[in-house]
Amino acid sequence: MLIGLSFTLLYCTSNKEHETNTADNKALISEDSLLNLVQYQTFQYFWEGAEPVSGMARERLHMDNVYPNHPPEIVTSGGSGFGLMAILVGIERGFITRADGVKRFEKIVGFLENADSFHGVWPHWWNGETGKVVAFSQKDDGGDLVETAFLAQGLLAVRQYLKEGNEEEQDLARRMNKLWKNIEWDWHTRDGENVLYWHWSPNFGWDMNFPVRGYNECLIMYVLAAASPTHAIDTAVYHQGWAMNGKIQTDREYLGYKTILDHYETNDDPIGPLFWAHYSYLGLDPRGLQDQYADYWKLNQNHALIHYTYCVQNPEGYQGYGKDCWGLTSSYSINGYAGHRPGHDLGVISPTAALSSFPYTPDESMDFLKYLYHDADSLVGKYGPYDAFSADKSWYLPRYLAIDQGPIPVMIENHRSGLLWDLFMSCPEVQNGLDTLGFTSGR
Repeated sequence: MLIGLSFTLLYCTSNKEHETNTADNKALISEDSLLNLVQYQTFQYFWEGAEPVSGMARERLHMDNVYPNHPPEIVTSGGSGFGLMAILVGIERGFITRADGVKRFEKIVGFLENADSFHGVWPHWWNGETGKVVAFSQKDDGGDLVETAFLAQGLLAVRQYLKEGNEEEQDLARRMNKLWKNIEWDWHTRDGENVLYWHWSPNFGWDMNFPVRGYNECLIMYVLAAASPTHAIDTAVYHQGWAMNGKIQTDREYLGYKTILDHYETNDDPIGPLFWAHYSYLGLDPRGLQDQYADYWKLNQNHALIHYTYCVQNPEGYQGYGKDCWGLTSSYSINGYAGHRPGHDLGVISPTAALSSFPYTPDESMDFLKYLYHDADSLVGKYGPYDAFSADKSWYLPRYLAIDQGPIPVMIENHRSGLLWDLFMSCPEVQNGLDTLGFTSGR
C-alpha cells in the first residue's frame, strides 16, 4: 500500500479522487489528491513533529532516532518561518482548525518574545526548551540576518492572515508586528557599509565576515530590510551591495536557458542549487516581479528548467535520473550535507527541489511526484518524501530537514491557490520596500 493512501481516500473527497485500474485492481491516486497528500504529510513535520515546548520547527527529524552531535530539541529560525506558512496551508486545507492553528501561533510568538536575539535579529538555532542560542558554527553564535528574513517572511504572512480576525487573533497579529519592527536590519550594514552582512556575534563581532552579494537565496533579506518601518536600509545597500553596482546582471546560457543573473556563489559553475528559487519566493510573488536587473519569474523558471534538463540529459550517467526523477539542491548526501547542483552533482536527488518548483514546472514536478508515490514509495515516510536519495548508490536515510520540508507545502499551495503570495504581498511595508528598491510587481 502507498504511504498515506488510506488517509487520502478517506480525507480527500472532492474532485475525481482516484481511479481503479481494472487490469490489476490497483488504486491510483488522482493528481489533486496526490497534492493534498504530500501537503498534508509535509505540513505534519511542522505540526505533529514540532518541538513541543516552543512549537518551533525542529532543525531535523530522524526517523531512525540517530542524532549524531545534534539533539532533537534544537530548533531553527528559518525553518520555523517556513513552518508558519505551512500551518496556514494546514488551516486552509482543513488539516487542522483555525483555532488550533492560532494556539500554535501563540506558542511560537511567546517563545520568540523571550528567546535570545541580537539587535532584534534571531540566531540560526536555539534550544527549543530554553530559548538559548545554539551555535551553528564556532563563531556563528549570534544574529543570522538571512534566517531572520525567512522567519520574518512567515510572521508577516501570518500577521496578514490574522489582523482582521477576532480579538485574540488581532492581539497576536500586533505581537508579531512588534517582533518584526524590532529587527535592526541597518545594524547589519557593519557601521554603514553599503552591503548587508549575514552574521553578527556578541562574542566575535563581525568575524564571520560574510557580506551578502550577488544572486543567491537572499533576495528576501534585502527586500525586507528596505521594507522595515523602523530600521530600513538605504537603497545604495541594495544596488551597491547585493547588485554589485550592476555586476549581478552577468548573464550566461546553460542547456539552452539564460541564467538571467550571476549566480555569484557558484563561481565558475553556471547555476546554483534549486533552493535559491524557493526560499525568498515562499511569500515574495515572482509573477510579474521585475527590477532594473531581472524578471524574477523568468529567472526562477529557467533555474528549474536548467535542473530538469540537466537531470534528463544526465551527463554523469547516474542511475535513476530522468524526466520523472530530477532536482538538485542542498540536502543530506552520501557523506554528510552537500550543495548539489549542475557542476557539483554527486548522484543525489533531493525531492524538495522538484516538488517546491511546482509553480515554475508544474508538469515536470507532477511527473516526479507521481514517481515518488507510485513507483518509489519506500522513499516516502510519515512526514512526506525523505530528504534525499541516490538510486545510483542505492542510498537513502529516513531523515528530514526543516528547510527542505517547509517549502514543499508552501510552494505547492502557491501553485494551487497563490495563498502565501497573496498574504505576504498584501503587506503595505513589503510594497513600500519593493517600490523603494525600484521593483514593479504586477500588484
